[in-house]
Amino acid sequence: MIEERKVSDSLVETVHIVRPIHMNGAGRLFGGQLMEWLDEVAGLVGKRHSRSNIITASVDNLRFIQGAYLGEVIVIVGKATYVGNTSMEVRVDTYVENKDGMRRPINRAYFTMVALDEEDKPKHIPRLVLESEEEKWEWDAAKKRREMRIKRREEGF
Repeated sequence: MIEERKVSDSLVETVHIVRPIHMNGAGRLFGGQLMEWLDEVAGLVGKRHSRSNIITASVDNLRFIQGAYLGEVIVIVGKATYVGNTSMEVRVDTYVENKDGMRRPINRAYFTMVALDEEDKPKHIPRLVLESEEEKWEWDAAKKRREMRIKRREEGF
C-alpha cells in the first residue's frame, strides 16, 4: 500500500516577536534571522510529512515584500505544495499580525526539502493528497517551479 498524507497533516505555523537582537542596522528585522525561521518551518513541514530527518536542498523565489519592525508579531506558515520521490516543495509565507489578528504578508519562499533515512541517504516519502482546488493549483504551479529548477541546474545556475 502506498503511504499518503494530506497537506493539512504537515501544516506548520510559528509565531515570533521581533526583539532588539533580531534587528539590522536599518532598524528592520534582519533578513538572515527571518531566513533562519523560514528554514526551520520548512524543515518541520518536511519532517512531519516524511516522518524522517530532512535537509534543505534549495530555496527559491524568496521574496521580501515588506519589512518588519521592533515589537511586531511575525507569523510564519509552511505547507507542502508538491511531493516527488524523495523530495518535496514547501511554501512558507510570513505575515505581520496586528493586535486585531489581521495579517499582512511580508515574505514568501519555496524550499526544496529531501527526506533522509538512517544512513543520511534520500528515502521515498508519502504521496501528497490534494483535497481542494487551491491545493491542486499549488501542485501545478510547483511542478512548473520544479521544471525551472531542473533547467537552471542543467544550465549551471
